[in-house]
Amino acid sequence: MKKLLLLAVLLLNIAAYAQNERPKLVVGIVVDQMRFDYLYKYWNRYGNEGLKRMINEGYQCKNLQFNYVPTYTAPGHAAIYTGTTPARNGMIANDWYDRKKGGMMYCTEDPSVATVGAATVKVGKMSPRNMLSTAVSDELRIATNKKGKVIGVSLKDRGAILPAGHLANAAYWFDGESGNWVSSTFYMNELPKWLQDFNAKQSALTYLKKGWNTLYPIESYTASLPDKNNYETPFKGKAEAVFPYLLDSLMAKNGGQNLIKATPYGNTFTKDIALAAIDGESLGKDEITDMLCVSFSSTDFVGHQFGPDAIEMEDTYLRFDQDIADFLKQLDAKVGKGEYLIFLSADHGGATVPAYLMDERAPGGYMDYKPMEDSIKSALKNKFDATDWYLDIQNDQIYLDESKIRASKHTLETVEEYLAEKLIAFDGVHSITTASRLNKNEYSKGTLHLVQQGFYGKRSGNVIITLEPNWMEYSKTGTTHGSPYSYDTRVPMLWYGWKIQKGETALPYFINDIAPTVSWLLNIPFPNATSGNPIPLPINK
Repeated sequence: MKKLLLLAVLLLNIAAYAQNERPKLVVGIVVDQMRFDYLYKYWNRYGNEGLKRMINEGYQCKNLQFNYVPTYTAPGHAAIYTGTTPARNGMIANDWYDRKKGGMMYCTEDPSVATVGAATVKVGKMSPRNMLSTAVSDELRIATNKKGKVIGVSLKDRGAILPAGHLANAAYWFDGESGNWVSSTFYMNELPKWLQDFNAKQSALTYLKKGWNTLYPIESYTASLPDKNNYETPFKGKAEAVFPYLLDSLMAKNGGQNLIKATPYGNTFTKDIALAAIDGESLGKDEITDMLCVSFSSTDFVGHQFGPDAIEMEDTYLRFDQDIADFLKQLDAKVGKGEYLIFLSADHGGATVPAYLMDERAPGGYMDYKPMEDSIKSALKNKFDATDWYLDIQNDQIYLDESKIRASKHTLETVEEYLAEKLIAFDGVHSITTASRLNKNEYSKGTLHLVQQGFYGKRSGNVIITLEPNWMEYSKTGTTHGSPYSYDTRVPMLWYGWKIQKGETALPYFINDIAPTVSWLLNIPFPNATSGNPIPLPINK
């Protein structure tokens, strides 16, 4: 039925593309750690010109899910823009154990390039080279013979680099040491004049000097836990996580200007550079489609530190709604209402703080992998007389030295299966599978399907653990993400602007359907490893 509906809508709308019409500008928005329910948890407090405008005038997919694990930032951004899962694009995590390197590999790490825009050495040694497939942004560049511009901006390097793709004109991210937005020599040898001028303002300092108090009277934040509770992590140098926050006095102990990332001002700062990029790069000024990839990261930093039920999170989203309202107003003025297309989604959700659930007698818990690590080493020694086969545990995955195991009289599958059977008894472990099983079988549903779609053999571990719902390896305050459960996998999906009719659907769609939908709207090829399908959006002819 779903396939028939897709075919019918595509046929009905084919006439709209007879003249190869395209928007002047596509704006991709990723909100870091935004659960679906945040659209409605604070609905009565949002204004009419931000998120409500996008929902009331645009099209909403209310049942969009991630179809892989782990649900982290790098895999999420990559899946949205490549139209496929880590199994094909290689972005299995934010970082992973690299057997060749003998240590950790960061997702956008590239020692062959250098920082542009600051003296900070490491911050700019980044590029998209570890992403193994093209993004829809790449396909737009190719389809327009590189005449359409693509720019990525985010406080996080991975949030700017992965969406912008391999052929981008530029990706820019924030360096808290210098207070500058920077890039790398992968893209350019010198920052453009408009960005040099933007950096000269040192706007992060201006925002931090404001301090952070609630936007409205604190007693009105009834969707959240009390300001003083046991489930939030205070900033260093402040005894409790309570308002107000005198940010300039906290900078010295909290990463200098990087502190802005864990405040709602980080999102406003990101909006500022996005608008500056539209002006500086003349995006959406001609008939050749450009793309601006914007990732708002502060929601993630605030979520990790304070959790999803904190007043800090509620205030961050109320302020973010104002940022979206201003962004839409500026797009109307700079590009023209109806001339731009926006899609908004998230790279993952976030869990309720397990300590809070446990105090309320609900299921949840914390995994400590140190006892498991000791058990693995002991088991390998006792069973196989091996003391150097274990390498690491990362992203709920156990890495083994495959070359040494293959050189022994034992098979890799035997060792993996032995550990899987041994470790299933640990508290907090829901299920375990192995690389050998994933390589031999194809799973079409359930947790094993999600694990398989997030598995890339050259980078993933040998034994993959799934924890129980609301269990995590994390501190007792704040929260994280990465699981196959709905609090991490169900995220917003809004379409707004150019030719998009008002409406909503409850049909199930997946995160890898976004990029082919954008490609369909633009009449350009799908990204080259696409595994998703276009969402049949209602289009005005």
